[in-house]
Amino acid sequence: MRYAKTVLLAGGVELLVRNAVASDARALRDIMQRTHAETDYLLSYPDEQGADDEREARSLAETERSDNGVELVAVVDGRIVGSAGVSAVRSRRKVAHRARFGISILKEHWGMGIGRALMDASVDCARRAGYAQLELEVVAGNERAVSLYRRVGFEEYGRNPRGYRSAAAGYQELVYMRLEL
Repeated sequence: MRYAKTVLLAGGVELLVRNAVASDARALRDIMQRTHAETDYLLSYPDEQGADDEREARSLAETERSDNGVELVAVVDGRIVGSAGVSAVRSRRKVAHRARFGISILKEHWGMGIGRALMDASVDCARRAGYAQLELEVVAGNERAVSLYRRVGFEEYGRNPRGYRSAAAGYQELVYMRLEL
């Protein structure tokens, strides 16, 4: 699925949201390492990012050709500062109407509107792919993210009190959210 849109953020900062392409593999892996080290709220640790540059490039090329999945990057001043992705929950027909969503942004760029721009782009892509529902999991204590998801229209549909275990904070509650498209 193809996507590209330029958004003007507060302060006149220009943001390009576009497909991640194979040549972004190294930069995207570096960003994932940094974002996953900067917050304890993402669902993996930096050392759990297993793909090497070549495998990441192949995965990005495959996703770019996909009709029902997308990996997006947020670019400011020619630099990738965040990413978001939409993918099928499963390929089985009974659940093919459902998609998963994930997002990460470098901490130095939080609060600029990049999260909202990536969310809007991801929702648009999910609709264009024909999904009926977009889903995510978020740590209950991540109030900024929960607030953003609610503003976009996501609704809570359940909780798992021990769904997340942080090395630093122990068990934390996961909130399951969905958006009807």
